[in-house]
Amino acid sequence: MCRWAAYSGEPIFLEDIVSRPGHSLIHQSHCATQCHTAINADGFGIAWYGERETPGLYRDVMPAWSDPNLKSLTAQVKSGLFMAHVRASTGTATSRNNCHPFTAGRWSFMHNGQIGGYDAFRRDAEMMIPEALYPQRKGATDSEALFLVALSEGLEADPRAALERACARFIALARRKGAAPYLRLAAALSDGKSLYAIRYSSDEFAPSLWYRWSESRKGMAVVSEPLEAEEGGWIEVPPASFCTFIANRVEVQPFMPCRLAEAA
Repeated sequence: MCRWAAYSGEPIFLEDIVSRPGHSLIHQSHCATQCHTAINADGFGIAWYGERETPGLYRDVMPAWSDPNLKSLTAQVKSGLFMAHVRASTGTATSRNNCHPFTAGRWSFMHNGQIGGYDAFRRDAEMMIPEALYPQRKGATDSEALFLVALSEGLEADPRAALERACARFIALARRKGAAPYLRLAAALSDGKSLYAIRYSSDEFAPSLWYRWSESRKGMAVVSEPLEAEEGGWIEVPPASFCTFIANRVEVQPFMPCRLAEAA
């Protein structure tokens, strides 16, 4: 299971989330506490928004704690909206193209979780990506495939509904050809304006997800694990939730792709 963190608010240095806190994302990459895999050494990535519409992207296959370029970049780059991810592979190769976040146009996406038995229906999943979007398919992960199918389902118009439909299609496929758990998902995505996050599982074991508004930063952190154990104010996202973060507000809506999958 992977670990990730996202931020939306007043611009801050990336290191304020990625490396400086006591339980920062880099610390979690070799000492995670809220997942079965404590070590996340199969690459990392950061997507951040600045003056341009499309995000900047830096990914590598090195463990996050051992890359001096990452430390230098996060100490110099400021952003008001960014996402960072450390990867523990669930089967696909360790390569830059398989590292999160994934980007397409102005959208960025990252995922912690799994789609059960994905190797058994990889070809079927690939076929769900429309031809117009297939050139965006750079790697081999289930996460990138889910992202591209969500784009084809209308992510631009309605992110929650598009992701529900995409997840439902993968759950239905996993039920037919894969294995339980059909889908476990803690994901974040952004169009450069709003930050969205989802916590969901087709069984009772949804991956952990938390958020916290910081008055000092004037920003919202959304994370797999709280960044500072001694800091209060961390709020756990309920399972089966789709969250929209705008300034210090959080809109939580139900996220229920299983209903659509059962009808498929």
